[in-house]
Amino acid sequence: MASHTPKNILITGAAGFIASHVANRLIRNYPDYKIVVLDKLDYCSNLKNLHPSRSSPNFKFVKGDIGSADLVNYLLITESIDTIMHFAAQTHVDNSFGNSFEFTKNNIYGTHVLLEACKVTGQIKRFIHVSTDEVYGETDEDAVVGNHEASQLLPTNPYSATKAGAEMLVMAYGRSYGLPVITTRGNNVYGPNQFPEKLIPKFILLAMAGKPLPIHGDGSNVRSYLYCEDVAEAFEVILHKGEVGHVYNIGTKKERRVIDVAKDVCKLFSLDPETVIKFVENRPFNDQRYFLDDQKLTNLGWSERTTWEEGLKKTMDWYTSNPDWWGDVSGALLPHPRMLMMPGIERQFEGYENGNAAASQAKNNSTQTQMVVPVKSNPSTPKSPLKFLVYGRTGWIGGLLKTICEKQGIPFEYGKGRLEERSTLAADIQNVKPTHVFNAAGVTGRPNVDWCESHKPETIRTNVAGTLNLADVCRENGLLMMNFATGCIFEYDAAHPEGSGIGFKEEDKPNFTGSFYSKTKAMVEELLKEYENVCTLRVRMPISSDLTNPRNFITKISRYNKVVNIPNSMTVLDELLPISVEMAKRNLTGIYNFTNPGVVSHNEILEMYKNYIDPKFQWKNFTLEEQAKVIVAPRSNNEMDASKLKKEFPELLSIKESLIKYVFEPNKKT
Repeated sequence: MASHTPKNILITGAAGFIASHVANRLIRNYPDYKIVVLDKLDYCSNLKNLHPSRSSPNFKFVKGDIGSADLVNYLLITESIDTIMHFAAQTHVDNSFGNSFEFTKNNIYGTHVLLEACKVTGQIKRFIHVSTDEVYGETDEDAVVGNHEASQLLPTNPYSATKAGAEMLVMAYGRSYGLPVITTRGNNVYGPNQFPEKLIPKFILLAMAGKPLPIHGDGSNVRSYLYCEDVAEAFEVILHKGEVGHVYNIGTKKERRVIDVAKDVCKLFSLDPETVIKFVENRPFNDQRYFLDDQKLTNLGWSERTTWEEGLKKTMDWYTSNPDWWGDVSGALLPHPRMLMMPGIERQFEGYENGNAAASQAKNNSTQTQMVVPVKSNPSTPKSPLKFLVYGRTGWIGGLLKTICEKQGIPFEYGKGRLEERSTLAADIQNVKPTHVFNAAGVTGRPNVDWCESHKPETIRTNVAGTLNLADVCRENGLLMMNFATGCIFEYDAAHPEGSGIGFKEEDKPNFTGSFYSKTKAMVEELLKEYENVCTLRVRMPISSDLTNPRNFITKISRYNKVVNIPNSMTVLDELLPISVEMAKRNLTGIYNFTNPGVVSHNEILEMYKNYIDPKFQWKNFTLEEQAKVIVAPRSNNEMDASKLKKEFPELLSIKESLIKYVFEPNKKT
């Protein structure tokens, strides 16, 4: 039996599900091993998965893409890597039907880059390539013996085809260059931390929300499920005892139909399967059965430890204790999700090494004679993985987005097309090739929303038809649209009385129809719920540090002869607009009340204005009834619940704190 004791291990994709459990286990059990994690933090990755290891001295995280040859070479040499465990991959079958090129890029090209780096550096003692049972294709329904490691590969979907292709490269590098490669092919894995595009976490989260459990086809498809910690132990065994040049199945003979999995989840939540389970259209080539022969791994001393009942209960307990682990996953919970997988859509975290910096250092390190990197025209200037297409060039928010992009070094272009003209939007996307689209365009009226009352067709054309055009074109091109909307679609009512602290939540139905502008915004927001690629940001009474801008709420009320005095939720753009960029980087979708927590009244703002800006400033109040005599359309007054945004960004300040920090302190008159 082979024996391998690694010193420095590179684990790719270890902010993802399976690899994070493997990394945490190795870091915990082998303090003498140095574990370097490389992950680009795609939509299904989360650094929180690695929190158990964060303070460990033998753990290092590097954010970067396995497709970057310069970065991979740099890490292998500078970290003296002798072992690679290659987990990084796009893995969701449904996504592969709509975005197959991204699977080829990640799963085949990324693997090729790693293999070439191993060949060039000549220091790798083990290369463990993680594949899937799906490369075997469908197992006969009446088969008694599962696929063994020498079985023919017959992949039936783009995902499994790319994994099979990667396996061929691994095998070729083993035979042609003598790389010490080992390949694993595993059954389905479940447990804590898994992104809920997969069956079991999806069913659990839907059951928690009291929503139907969608089953593709008739639910008769059979799968084998292994608990994540058992799989992590399997990789621990293969790492130390696996034979070079061999393939190992990681499987279980305990099979379950998808319909039975759904029923077991219903049982845990005391739900009636007859009413909760919903049968939906089957996906293409939904293989009936995968069945593995795992005897070879068993001979190394591994065995499954966790029963199905025990593992499912542990998984349910974890998700009920961590419902917001992944943020807004509404798109993943659809019956046929098409999650966004665009280059550069990364989660950003502080306190870890950035692969871009390492790659840049690698390019400029001329002493490493073994380094083989692509030649680029300007190696000293790293290319940004992001590019924004912004609509609303002449608007206030559109202009501020320009400043933020320039400050962060994010390439961007303003859209040339008009929202009402679909063909021009498609041309913009074709020409710019953005990673994200920001929609800050819309009709608000000049000088105020009263204009919309007499220009209803124009308001509909832009706010409704135009916004839907852009969302639809973005969806066709697999792009996330950040849509700046309004919170002026609510007004205080019996369930949300003024001064109660009870704010309107994202799922509440709009109740303010006093202005035509608000009607159009509520209408389009409802329709946008059908687009899983849209992130709607409800801005309210926007404020910025530029007190000369006539659109600034403070500028407006400081110039009025009289003002009402009502507490309202508001948006401090200096704090929140950079957050909108971060939300795009995190690939968030759904609706967010885009306001600072809490409320502030007109008088409280003007009192701050007097204290910080103009000690001689005076103002007068009047009632809503008196205000109604001088405006055409009523105005919305409400408090919005910002807890969803606060959970995603805990550092978000309350409205009064934000006003002082971002608006009044910078403008303070001495």
